[in-house]
Amino acid sequence: MAAQRIYSEVQDYYGKEVKKTKDLKTNSCLTTARPLPRFVREALQCVHEEVSAKYYGCGLVIPECLENCWILDLGSGSGRDCYMLSKLVGENGHVTGIDMTEAQVEVAKKYLDYHMNKFDYQNPNVNFILGYIEDLGAAGLKDGSYDLVISNCVVNLSPNKRAVLREAYRVLKTGGEMYFSDVYASHDLPEEIRKHRILWGECLGGALWWEDLYKIAQDVGFWPVQLVTASRITISNKELESIVGDCQFVSATFRLFKISLDDSAQRCEVIYNGGIIGHEKELEFDVNYKFKQGEVVEVDEETAAILQNSRFATKFLINPIRQKLPITEGCSHEKDKIRDPFKLVEQMEARVSAQSVSQCCGSKGCC
Repeated sequence: MAAQRIYSEVQDYYGKEVKKTKDLKTNSCLTTARPLPRFVREALQCVHEEVSAKYYGCGLVIPECLENCWILDLGSGSGRDCYMLSKLVGENGHVTGIDMTEAQVEVAKKYLDYHMNKFDYQNPNVNFILGYIEDLGAAGLKDGSYDLVISNCVVNLSPNKRAVLREAYRVLKTGGEMYFSDVYASHDLPEEIRKHRILWGECLGGALWWEDLYKIAQDVGFWPVQLVTASRITISNKELESIVGDCQFVSATFRLFKISLDDSAQRCEVIYNGGIIGHEKELEFDVNYKFKQGEVVEVDEETAAILQNSRFATKFLINPIRQKLPITEGCSHEKDKIRDPFKLVEQMEARVSAQSVSQCCGSKGCC
């Protein structure tokens, strides 16, 4: 499919055909694998109902430690995530949304004053740009401008995903992060699926094979890739099911950091100091690491480098593994890291199934 054709069809799909979330034919744009924390729910309640009604994201894109951050939202659509984040970063932070669909950008801009008044901000901390996420330079976005780049179920809609990640890397500050949710396929998709207009619009036709994400991210400079969460995608349309066949899809959230991992990187023992809003006592960093306040956790070279060279550096006490820390309780050792989102979904489903059985079964068996 030619790039311009894809752009045109996506713009038509989200600008004309899909008016509200109920118009979608799959749950790819509705999945969420984690319950929303209270402070996020409160921020969402402040978003205007028309903005929320035109939301088509596929996961939870709310990274931690946001106060005063400058954030770029790729494919910001109606602006739901931007307005939510504008409250979380505070008046001294800033959120930029960029989207190629004019109808969506118009909705987002329409309620700028509404939200600034709602948050009692003297000056707007949000702006919206009509443009392409593959060429942020054309939209006037400069190198090293943002602490965070987020995206919610949009990268799959791009005909050039490598360009999207390359541009995200460029506009991030050193130590910055790309935190994004998207749709991934269990294997490389056949042309029949990739060329299907509705499947592309529903975020399935353009889905990357998950292993390709790791390759592309590393090629453009991101390292390492951290898997945060994943949910299975279901299709409630018989015609689309027959076209998809045995291919499976998940919505998964990843975090990519713009840091250097050199020969000096080493395993460390870290202690979470606590205090991050909404995660004061416990920080679930990704599927492999959960940090409880005051407990020692042994982390690999990749995670140690991230914590030392990002906005999280002040939130942790970090020491090379050879140094003994004053606290030993809760110390954990390195385990096999989960990188495959499909494996994660299978493990989560197995736990849910086991819990269901245990709830209906006693010592004498199932009732």
